[in-house]
Amino acid sequence: MENEHKKGILYGVAAYVIWGLLPVYWKQVQNVPTMEILANRFLWSAVFIVLLLAVRGRLGLFAQETKQVFSAWRSGCCMIAAAVSIAVNWGVFIWAVENGHILATSLGYYINPLMSVLLGLVFLKEKLRKLEWLAVALASAGIAFLIARTGSLPWVSLVVPGSFAVYGLLKKYLKISAFNGILLETLIISPFMLFYLVRLWLAGGTALQTQPLTVSFFLAGAGAVTATPLILFTACAQLLPLNMVGFLQYISPNMTLLLGIFVYDEPFTPTLAFTFGCIWLGLACYITSRLRSR
Repeated sequence: MENEHKKGILYGVAAYVIWGLLPVYWKQVQNVPTMEILANRFLWSAVFIVLLLAVRGRLGLFAQETKQVFSAWRSGCCMIAAAVSIAVNWGVFIWAVENGHILATSLGYYINPLMSVLLGLVFLKEKLRKLEWLAVALASAGIAFLIARTGSLPWVSLVVPGSFAVYGLLKKYLKISAFNGILLETLIISPFMLFYLVRLWLAGGTALQTQPLTVSFFLAGAGAVTATPLILFTACAQLLPLNMVGFLQYISPNMTLLLGIFVYDEPFTPTLAFTFGCIWLGLACYITSRLRSR
């Protein structure tokens, strides 16, 4: 049992470290337009997961679960909406990294659990404890302070967690395994991405035609980079209790925060520091509440 626990922690740490290092990966293709990177990510993810399922003999199960999802209009609409949500999440994240807003994505993923709490309150009629209300209030105060000081809406820090929280909410209505779900989502979006790339190709403007060969390798590797942490996370979630998985999830935003400040020299202003402080304090309240409830 102890050995299984250690393996679960190892898988979880590996998954979140890979997710935390994603800004470094996308920086290698920063001369490629965001939409083209996103298109390659969807297409190569689909190829990678299809090959993975074929090797494991799971394509038949994928077909069964796909048929089950689209047998009812509600689950079919939820799956399409989930695919759109993850496309928005991936696209905004890549754009933010390319344009020097890594700290904004870090702030967003700190906010993500509190966004999920709000969605659970509104759509799932979940009850909030006093500390959880305080957590939401602190996060809201931090964002309000940032808006007041900068005079603009921190849309990256809101769209990134918002789209992922919506994605998580929609998945609650879907009975489909993790791998089959991500494959179906990529297949829903991939035809549009393929059409986009074909148009670029005919115009002679794809990265494959204009960029060095190393860029093409990074774009093709987007599928493995997307699927590998998902595989590790799935193994982690099966071996560890949910509260442990919840603690591990903060590895990624911590890493992106450090990358933004110390590697890519993004300014960590006093205003941003105060906002992060509010979010961190809110998360401390949220985690304390969850530990008490368990």
